[in-house]
Amino acid sequence: MERVHAVRRVAVGAASLLATTTLSMFLVSCGESHAPTAPRQPSASSSVSLDEGRPEGQSTPRINHVFVITLENEGFDVTFGPNTLAPYLADSLPKRGALLTQYFGTGHFSLDNYIAMISGQAPDSATSADCGVYTEFVQTGTAAFGQAIGKGCVYPRNVRTIANQLTERGLTWRAYMEDMGNVPGRESPTCGHVPLGTVDITNKALPNDQYADRHDGFVYFHSIIDFPICQQNVVPLTRLAGDLNDEDQTPNYVFISPNVCHDGHDAPCVDGEPGGLVSADAFLKTWVPRITSSPAFRSDGVLIILFDEGTDATACCNEQSGPNVAQAGRTGPGGGRTGAVLLSPFIRGGTVSNVGYNHYSMLKSVEDIFDLPYLGFAGQPGLAPFGPDVYTRPKPHKGEGHDN
Repeated sequence: MERVHAVRRVAVGAASLLATTTLSMFLVSCGESHAPTAPRQPSASSSVSLDEGRPEGQSTPRINHVFVITLENEGFDVTFGPNTLAPYLADSLPKRGALLTQYFGTGHFSLDNYIAMISGQAPDSATSADCGVYTEFVQTGTAAFGQAIGKGCVYPRNVRTIANQLTERGLTWRAYMEDMGNVPGRESPTCGHVPLGTVDITNKALPNDQYADRHDGFVYFHSIIDFPICQQNVVPLTRLAGDLNDEDQTPNYVFISPNVCHDGHDAPCVDGEPGGLVSADAFLKTWVPRITSSPAFRSDGVLIILFDEGTDATACCNEQSGPNVAQAGRTGPGGGRTGAVLLSPFIRGGTVSNVGYNHYSMLKSVEDIFDLPYLGFAGQPGLAPFGPDVYTRPKPHKGEGHDN
């Protein structure tokens, strides 16, 4: 039985497939689980040619919809500690899903983490400084694991992302960005970013537009922004509610970036909200129930709630710095321990995993779900994808999708 089933080829997918024809012209650990575990569902071999680094016989549950919500800049002990300001995230949601206690960011500051999540590319000196000027990435070579050698912000067309992989596979994706396009002239309401070669004015939040390019990794790849698929699929968050109503309208891969107040980055916020974990928790209280009550999630979904980076530069999983910087975390090997929470019909509530994971692990896990080759450092030997320590319910629970 194939892992990816009942593939959605809806309006989003039709646009994606149209763009693929044009795009193809250019694109040549540690720890234990503290929860009941169960083996993953077996699956038939994929028709896609996988990279050599993938273990034989590796399988995942038959997930067909992945939702990712990315929050900002908090360490595990603050978020999930006894004095947390985010009780919904730290207490309520883990009771319904899995808490990953050893999840780490991969760099500092924000942007390099978002790029790692969707492409497996390690930092360079510009992305690790959040690209104050939106410049071209000038590539001078390619290192092991497809790492682009060079410096800059917007990668050339040959550097691929999970979005390109899904499009080429006939699967659907969308990135939903809160506030994008709220102020005309600041950024477009779709595929929003400043012009190449200019100072990134989205780094300064406005009271009615707190979208930031640096929290939207999709607009840092020419393999996306040069094609109509960017306008079709990198869209404001306001579109998500409608897309959740019908399983056939819900993309296979959903990436959500709250604005810089609701992701916890700013505190206080320019519009007067408290920001930090308080506003992030309120955002989750609004959107998590909408996602987990959607037909797509209840059928075969997983929701991944994570932070881009923590407050130190620790790392896990033998993280490599890549060819362009000495240390991925600027002052250390990684982006710090943040923790993550996953909800799914395939996860038993109250699961706690102490296995080491990072953003490359997350990318690898998504690629496993959709039978895709590994991009960048997602293909690093020995890197663990989410396994039976996370997916603790081999037969999905058909109720709400994230309760016991």
